Amino acid sequence: MTRTAVIVDAIRSPMARGKAPRDGRPGGALSSLHPSDLLGQVLRQLFERTRVDPGEVDDVITGCVSQVGEQSGPIGRWAWLGAGLPEHVPSVTVHRACGSSQQAADFGAQAIIAGAYDVIVASGVESMSRVPMFASRQGSDPFGTAANARYAPGFVPQGVSAELIAARWKLDREALDEYSARSHERAIAADMADEIAPITLPDGTVVDQDETPRPGTTVEKLGQLKPSFHSREMAERFPEIGWRITPGNSSQLTDGAAAMLIMSEERANQLGLRPRARFHAFGLASDDPITMLTGPIPATEKALRRSGLALDDIDHYEVNEAFAPVPLAWAQHFGADLARLNPRGGAIALGHPLGASGARLMTSMLRGLETTGGRYGLQTMCEAGGMANATIIERL
Repeated sequence: MTRTAVIVDAIRSPMARGKAPRDGRPGGALSSLHPSDLLGQVLRQLFERTRVDPGEVDDVITGCVSQVGEQSGPIGRWAWLGAGLPEHVPSVTVHRACGSSQQAADFGAQAIIAGAYDVIVASGVESMSRVPMFASRQGSDPFGTAANARYAPGFVPQGVSAELIAARWKLDREALDEYSARSHERAIAADMADEIAPITLPDGTVVDQDETPRPGTTVEKLGQLKPSFHSREMAERFPEIGWRITPGNSSQLTDGAAAMLIMSEERANQLGLRPRARFHAFGLASDDPITMLTGPIPATEKALRRSGLALDDIDHYEVNEAFAPVPLAWAQHFGADLARLNPRGGAIALGHPLGASGARLMTSMLRGLETTGGRYGLQTMCEAGGMANATIIERL
C-alpha cells in the first residue's frame, strides 16, 4: 500500500525584528524570550489547536542554523520539554542553512512515506537578536584549505552572490526595489491571524502580530538606501556588479519559530482528523557556490519532473526572499506568473529567522492555498553553499 504524508496543522510565531536591546534602546518584540521558550510556546499551541495527544509523536525534527550559545544542543528537545510535553518523545536538530525547517518537514514526510514514522512534528526556530548570524563561526574559517583552494580566490558573502545574480539576470535597482515594496504591501494586506500563535513574554506582554512589515514602504524611500556589500576587493574581482543590494531589498534579520504536525493519512483518519494538505513531490539540488543563490532553479526543475506537473499547474509559489534578485531570477527563468509569487509577502517584509523560515513559508503557503482555493503550492529556498530545497504540496 502506498503511504501518504499529510499536514494536519501548521502555525508560526509572529515575526519580530532580530534586534537586541542596547544602550538603553529597546530590542525586537521577541528579544526578551529565550529561543527554546519561543519554540516551546508554538509547539504547545500546535497541540492545543489540534487536540492531538502529543504522546503520539514519533520525533520532533527541528531546524536551527546558529547552533551555539542559547541555540546549542538539541533545541527542539529543550523546547518540547519546556512546553510540558511528554518526555518519551525524542527530537533531532537539522542544519541545512536557510532551508533547515523545510528540510525538517521533508525528512519527516519522507520517513512517514517510507513507513518509519506515523506522526512527526517539523519545526524551526531562530532568535537572531540573542544569537547573531555567524555567531557559530566566531571568526574561524568554516571552509577548509581544500575548498578554499578549489574556489580561489575565495568564497563570497551571500550579498555579493545576490549582486552577481542581479547583474547576470539584468535586474536593475528599480526592479529590485519595486519588488521589495510589493512584498511589504502584500504582507500588510494579507490576513495572517489564523497562522499566528500568540507569544507571551516574560513580563506578561502578548505579541500576536508581525512586527516586521513596514507600512508606507515605497520605491522612492527604498531608493535612498545605500548598497550594503560594496568593497574594493569585490569590485575588482567582479567588475560586472552594479552594487544594487541594500537593506531594503534584502531579507530582514528576525526572531521567529514555526511548527507543523505531519502524519500518515491512515493515522490521521484513525484519529478522526481532517488533513489540510499532502506532500506531493520533493526536489533537492546544488549549484555554483559562488553565485550560491541560484539553487532554487534546478531544485524546482527536479521537483516538477518528479511530480509530473508543469509550473502553470502550480497555484502558489513561495520562493524565499533572501534577496530580491533570488525570486526575480527564478521567475524570469521559468516565465512564472508574478501574481502567484509570494502573494502574502515574503522575507523582505516578514523577515527571515533562518532556522524557522522553511516551516514559516509552508505555513503561509498552506493558508494561502486555502484562502484562494488553489490546489498545488511549490516552495523553494536558497541555502548556503549553492544548495536548495523544493517541495510541492497539494491542498486537500
